[in-house]
Amino acid sequence: MGKIKGFVTYDRAKEPVIPPQKRIENYKEFTLEMPSEKVQEQGARCMDCGVPFCHSGCPLGNMIPDFNDAVYKNEWEKALELLHSTNNFPEFTGRLCPAPCEEACVLGIINPPVAIEMIEKYIVERGFKEGWIVPNPPKSRTGKTVAVIGSGPAGLAAAQQLNRAGHSVTVFERDEKIGGLLRYGIPDFKLEKQIIDRRLALLEAEGIVFKPNTAVGTDISTDSLEDEFDAVLLCTGASVQRPLPIPGSNLKGVVQAMDFLPHNNKVVDGKAKVMPALHAKDKHVIVIGGGDTGSDCIGTSNRHGAKSVTNFEILPKPQEGRSEEHPWPYWPFRLKTSSSHEEGAERQWSILTKAFIDDGKGQVKGLKTVEVAWKKIPGERPQMVEKPNSEKEWPCDMALLALGFTGAEQSLPEQFGLRLTPQGTVEANNYQTQKPHIFTAGDARRGQSLIVWAISEGREAAYHMDAYLMGSSQLPQKNVAGDLTAV
Repeated sequence: MGKIKGFVTYDRAKEPVIPPQKRIENYKEFTLEMPSEKVQEQGARCMDCGVPFCHSGCPLGNMIPDFNDAVYKNEWEKALELLHSTNNFPEFTGRLCPAPCEEACVLGIINPPVAIEMIEKYIVERGFKEGWIVPNPPKSRTGKTVAVIGSGPAGLAAAQQLNRAGHSVTVFERDEKIGGLLRYGIPDFKLEKQIIDRRLALLEAEGIVFKPNTAVGTDISTDSLEDEFDAVLLCTGASVQRPLPIPGSNLKGVVQAMDFLPHNNKVVDGKAKVMPALHAKDKHVIVIGGGDTGSDCIGTSNRHGAKSVTNFEILPKPQEGRSEEHPWPYWPFRLKTSSSHEEGAERQWSILTKAFIDDGKGQVKGLKTVEVAWKKIPGERPQMVEKPNSEKEWPCDMALLALGFTGAEQSLPEQFGLRLTPQGTVEANNYQTQKPHIFTAGDARRGQSLIVWAISEGREAAYHMDAYLMGSSQLPQKNVAGDLTAV
């Protein structure tokens, strides 16, 4: 695949970007277009490696060497067809996926891996630019009706697949607009919302019905939904935010990330006014949590005009290369510096927040922390040990909690009479709950995960739902030997 010895001829290239201090002046995406010829060179780096481990690294099973080769040969429309055959929304994954496929790339053993994610983005954007991506409604209808609850990437992927099978699909969303965390959790500087609207227009033209501002269980009862539809799919996400139960956690200025980020997205969209309590201007901001959500809080705080931004992570600083615990081709836990980190943040590792400090008026004014070490015990999980005499106080006007999620909201599954797992997700076997006509997918079934997993879950759930409704299914199923993604 690609050019013979292309990986020797060409170095890995990154998209050019607007400099950090300039791009934080607004919320627009800050990558600059790379010439097509340069993208073709990146496709040429794909090796004829024999066994493409990138297939197993990708939860969708994308045919990566094939579309890389097509890009190298300037066969963009063919590349788009290959990409869309396994991925409903490459314009989302091409911007947001952490690219486990690249970590499994064979070239990555000796050199920087192929820039798969970037190539994916350029393929789909070329498709929109050339007018190759058009509505493709089913030729006939089955007479079966399906309700999808939740319009994040899992719900949208399932809806498109079920619609392609000929079922009549209605997507219910409790928020004002369709998109789930794509719209309300991901900042515009990573995904401008017209990218979502562009795809939604296609889905509507294909016959999918969207009902925003409709909370199942409140605006429409679960009983009436079960009566009206032949099958129901829960894609409600894992939205129960993990708390930080320490002294002072109820103070003003201690804010959950998923209160902070959605509000800002609504402000950018013109659907909400700035709330000083959720705005970081002229504040000392401390973001607790070192994942992607924490990174998004950093980028947003810098755009607000924060006085300072500090990022706490309880785990030790990862090494830049692979560790012995995470050999190739498995997903490695290595040091990641995001675009938001580059825009300005002081990163602190192995630090535990012990208490929030009250200013005497119910407002946070600082944090108390202690340094920690992680003791490794063979056969057991590492144990956290506080370092003596390492206490410290930090000035803080706003603490953003980016600690992840503990599971799905329980009220809706309970109204449907469904069981939950000990992990707080909806219990299912092959995406089917104990009620045969009700299915679940995405974070609601799997727990907090990646966008690429959400799309994969939606596609797989659609296959099993179609088989339930029709006795068998012609929808594609993922067919990858092994699973190298531990994320």
